[in-house]
Amino acid sequence: MSLKEQEIEKNSIDVRGMSAKKPRMANLELLRCLAMMMVVVLHFLGKGNVLPDLMEPQLGGTGMAAWLLECFCIVAVNLYMMISGYFLCTSSFKPSRLLQLWLQVWVYSVGVGLLSCFLGIYPAEEFSFHYLLTLVLPISMGHYWFLTAYVFLYLLLPLFGKTVQEMSKKQMQVVLGLLLFTFCILKSVLPARLEMDAKGYDCLWYLCVFLTAAYIRRFGAGILQKKAGCTVLYLAGVLAVFGGTMGLRQIYLRMGSLEHIMKICIEYNHILPLAASVGLFGWFLKLRVPEKITGPVNKIAPYTLGVYLLHENLGVRYAWQKWFGAERIDSLVSLVGRTLLAAVTVFVVGILIDMLRAGIMKGLHSLLGRLRPYRLLTEKVLALDELFRR
Repeated sequence: MSLKEQEIEKNSIDVRGMSAKKPRMANLELLRCLAMMMVVVLHFLGKGNVLPDLMEPQLGGTGMAAWLLECFCIVAVNLYMMISGYFLCTSSFKPSRLLQLWLQVWVYSVGVGLLSCFLGIYPAEEFSFHYLLTLVLPISMGHYWFLTAYVFLYLLLPLFGKTVQEMSKKQMQVVLGLLLFTFCILKSVLPARLEMDAKGYDCLWYLCVFLTAAYIRRFGAGILQKKAGCTVLYLAGVLAVFGGTMGLRQIYLRMGSLEHIMKICIEYNHILPLAASVGLFGWFLKLRVPEKITGPVNKIAPYTLGVYLLHENLGVRYAWQKWFGAERIDSLVSLVGRTLLAAVTVFVVGILIDMLRAGIMKGLHSLLGRLRPYRLLTEKVLALDELFRR
């Protein structure tokens, strides 16, 4: 092997999604794990039909508790993107990272999607060309909406990443303020639906979250200076989300109006979930993780995306909740017990499967590295990384 080829091998793409090894912040990696478990809880409650219809006259104690739990976890998606933004705002755009991410998504999309059909988890009568196309083109077909939004945001990184680093505090305040007013505050105060409101399921909202995290990293925020303030912000935000949702429900039950915005407080791009997200994010920024758990947390965290890609695959998206008895929840004890069991089990299984996937892809990478065409391709990708290096 030539010296040039040895250098390529030394710096070759890490198939686990870590092109350049950097020291990890265990506090934010722990938050990443917590956020993913919250995502599982949200999908268990919502797609497992655990949450009672808000238009029902009586929710019952268990139903109210389920909605409260939903409000505590609604910060999850914003948090996950906030963590990414916190690190990405000081990083260079890497085509290799984009390639790694696409391969990871594709492996899960096709692998789990087809396997679920083979095992009969996904109904055979619902298998169609559209389903197959969704598996093969997961980003373009929106198989995983979060990843679609993330990829589009990452593609924009070369355009605004360096700019964010060069902006003054005042400039960032103006830009961030205008974006939040347009995509967050306006919808939060108007008793109407805005035609362009995507409820936080789009790239534009995650640009707002990205810039919020970038601002916190560069300039901080007064209320985030102490853990007590962060705690108050998170809890107040969560309780306000719950109170606002139940308040709108009461207006509907009494007056028959505002049905179209009944769940507006519990949408990702509402000011209340955003405030709660910032509070919990700031709390973990101040957290000092004990050294004895720093290693395990840093080892597990890189595989959390696999948890999402596994349980949100279209083939199993509405099936796995039944395995944990979501339809049998009839008391507060069963709600807490089954939800906790589902969250922990799905998280652990997802981590283990993604570790296995990463190991297999690493082995394939080493095997293919013996082929000159593959090494030349690796060289091209690394050259593109250097092109965008700051």
